Amino acid sequence: MAGGSIAAYLVFSCAPRPPVLSRCKKTIMRSTAYFPDLPDVAILGAGAAGVAAGRALLAQGASVLILEARERAGGRAYTFEGSSDFPLDLGCGWLHSADRNPLVELAGDSGFTVDKTLPPWQDVRAGEGFVPGEHAAFRDAQGAFYARMEEAARAPDDRPANELLEPGGRWNAAVDAVSTYVNGTELARLSVKDFDAYCDTEVNYRVTQGYGALIARLAQPLPIRFGCAAQMVDRSGARLRVVTPQGDLEARAVIVALPTNVLASGGVRISPEPSETLHAAANLPLGVADKLFLSVEGAHELPENGRLFGATDRVGTGAYHYRPFDRPLIEGYFGGACARELESGGMAAFADFAIEELCGALGSRWRARLAPVACSAWARDPFALGSYSHALPGHWDKRAVLAAPVENRIFFAGEATHPHFFSTAHGAWMSGERAAAEALRALAGAHQA
Repeated sequence: MAGGSIAAYLVFSCAPRPPVLSRCKKTIMRSTAYFPDLPDVAILGAGAAGVAAGRALLAQGASVLILEARERAGGRAYTFEGSSDFPLDLGCGWLHSADRNPLVELAGDSGFTVDKTLPPWQDVRAGEGFVPGEHAAFRDAQGAFYARMEEAARAPDDRPANELLEPGGRWNAAVDAVSTYVNGTELARLSVKDFDAYCDTEVNYRVTQGYGALIARLAQPLPIRFGCAAQMVDRSGARLRVVTPQGDLEARAVIVALPTNVLASGGVRISPEPSETLHAAANLPLGVADKLFLSVEGAHELPENGRLFGATDRVGTGAYHYRPFDRPLIEGYFGGACARELESGGMAAFADFAIEELCGALGSRWRARLAPVACSAWARDPFALGSYSHALPGHWDKRAVLAAPVENRIFFAGEATHPHFFSTAHGAWMSGERAAAEALRALAGAHQA
């Protein structure tokens, strides 16, 4: 294939698919025979939050079993390694707030390479797609918008972020497009107060071997039952009962480390239903942010670590990262309604859209030099149903509600539960450690009683 020996194509979750039950088909009886041990804590989900919780619990001597619907660990951290040359992060890819991100040290300890190259959105030179002189004008308009957001967040009432756009502003569409990549949604569905609560130290690194690969490595020592999708947590008895296609599992405590869209849609039920928790999950929905990787023939003609906006006058556009890690690739980002629409057409739709925008900027001669390699479609993944969370206007306070334990024996983790590092893998990781500490305290209290 052009641009390197990338021989595999992947359309990741580009069509609805049933839960993975490859290891569950023969065991459909409602019994605990398939789970002979009674763990202290059952963890639902082996994403970053579940892995962090499992490691923290095991370190304190608790017995743990993690149930994971997929046949891999990592959740929305997923490194596609179908190419022998380049691992591709189809999920999270940046170690945001790297100076406060615990996964930076864990990456180094695990033998992974942390790349500290300045990200293209922080490089003032990476402004292709703008008429000369306009890139600075866009940055000024974006900065003024964020300043208005910060001021509005101090007001007593919350409001949708799009109300802070400059009336008739030239750069409104571009500012809104950035929101679809950063928040997974357009500004009209974004809480001003929630956005203001996000903590970003503006230090951003990458993992050369893949962020998803790092989470998978950190999960290796853990007891994980793959291909086992939890269906319900029954809290009506003295012990918690987790219903799965492989039978029922009893545990003293449960940590639910699942995406909000899965909880809110009833993908995994809790019975009796904790209405406040589910209401919070519904108002912290996952937006959509997808990626497409294109191989590039003659990639050296593009600026390393450069960036291109597909269009600056519409919200539905892609952002393109040239030669990440100096590889012969373009990494495309798509968010919000644009990403949802492209998902319906699979990788071909993503590729057609991206190549059209790229050729509009680079020239038609590039069309034959670009070829799709892999793409994501997180909204169509039944175990995610989206990319990362945002609070709907008026619901900025729901993260604390979602994080609150139920009966002091069901605990919740995941990026949506972190008050300041939501929508990130390190926020998920830190929430898993917090949930593990809560579960340990509850188990210790029950033992003393």
